[in-house]
Amino acid sequence: MDLLLKNAILVTVDPRRRILWNGAMAVENGRIAALGDSEELSERCQDCKKVVDCQGKIVFPGFINTHNHLFQTLLKGLGDDMVLSDWLATMTFPAAQHLTEEDCYWASMLGCMEGIRSGMTTQLDYMYPHPRENLSDGVLRAFRDLKLRAIFGRGCMDTGLEFGVCPGITQKTEQIEKDLVRIFDRYHNTEDGRIQVWAAPAALWSNSEKNLRMLWDVVQHYHAGLTVHVSETPFDRQSTEILHGCAGTDCLEKLGILGPNVLMVHCVYLTEKDIQRSRECDLKVSHNPVSNMYLSSGVAPIPQMLRAGVTVGLGVDGAASNNGQDMVELIKTTALLQKVATRDPVSITAEKVLEMATIDGARSIGLEKEIGSLEVGKKADFVIFNPYRNPKAIPLHNPVSTLVYSSSMENIESVAVDGRFLLEDGEFTVADEMSTLRSAQRAAEELCRRSGIHNRMEGHAWVLPDGQCAPFCGN
Repeated sequence: MDLLLKNAILVTVDPRRRILWNGAMAVENGRIAALGDSEELSERCQDCKKVVDCQGKIVFPGFINTHNHLFQTLLKGLGDDMVLSDWLATMTFPAAQHLTEEDCYWASMLGCMEGIRSGMTTQLDYMYPHPRENLSDGVLRAFRDLKLRAIFGRGCMDTGLEFGVCPGITQKTEQIEKDLVRIFDRYHNTEDGRIQVWAAPAALWSNSEKNLRMLWDVVQHYHAGLTVHVSETPFDRQSTEILHGCAGTDCLEKLGILGPNVLMVHCVYLTEKDIQRSRECDLKVSHNPVSNMYLSSGVAPIPQMLRAGVTVGLGVDGAASNNGQDMVELIKTTALLQKVATRDPVSITAEKVLEMATIDGARSIGLEKEIGSLEVGKKADFVIFNPYRNPKAIPLHNPVSTLVYSSSMENIESVAVDGRFLLEDGEFTVADEMSTLRSAQRAAEELCRRSGIHNRMEGHAWVLPDGQCAPFCGN
């Protein structure tokens, strides 16, 4: 055996939802080789190369983020307190036009490292602006350097100018197809299978029927997946209906884009018909509650989806509409938002939210046979949670409740992918964290300068409700 975790509380999220209260887990060649009683397994694994004593700690399956825009990590705090149209016009689209490959690399390094610190072992990035070549490669280089499990969604827009799409980040279908095929051929299923490639059209209302059908054909050829924003806002549905004649899953059905390898994002305004079709066609959903709250998009009808049997995973979304990449924060927000929206404390539970962050997230991206739970034969992607790293998590009475309601990023002590520690005892093993933070700060400042974004430092006004700015009061 290569690794043995012993004396742990193992929250397996297996089909029986077992919790091993004095458990051990053995890892060999990147996969879980054995689970069981700590004393018994320790006796069997005396020749193990590395032993980690997890006394007083909890081991969870790695958390799976099903939606992101990593380039936005450089834009934290620049889109605060704006409606979506202003958020796009004054900050996101101008910055997207000026992105470089190095910007994308440092944004991805920063975002992924923050995600890892919050227990994220799998990341789905949705890269939609392509004003110049090889921006994708910057993101994929970060995935490789950090040894993360990741899906790169090659995004695109070829229309939608009448709805506010920036012409500087649109491309012709032929350009998109050429680059998508290049990325699939170069990166798909590389790094021992950790890195995959999907198609990720930015939205149904910003992509023509021709473009969407091309993406679906390429995806089917490579046996991959497609992810797309669906029914995020009333504007989303209205614009999609104007362009395609229908919205939501009606539009997907019209285009023939249906099946278990389709991941819809946001879905705040899905209808009952949409939800039923999602269940019948096994369409998956990525729920992004922090982003939906930040942009005041609304509350997705998650309890209805769950009751209908729709698979729902969690997404942090881009940091320009979240201001973080924190899975721990996302998990708690998911639970609390539904409770207050439904005024029903059992509309969603701590245990269900953990499933959404792990095994349901794995189902959302078609990897439930490989990750999402601690089971023999699966990839050894796991999180070691230490309640003693933050008083918020003490006392520990229920490990799932503690994670969901009483924890912070500080409690994530170690994170492993394929049995390899990316974060161990609070320190990164795969990158220099401080050097990355400094490089990302420089990249963010330079991007704002090139993009003409002045809503930072002394250029940011003190904003009051209703968009009013406070008068300068002096010292």
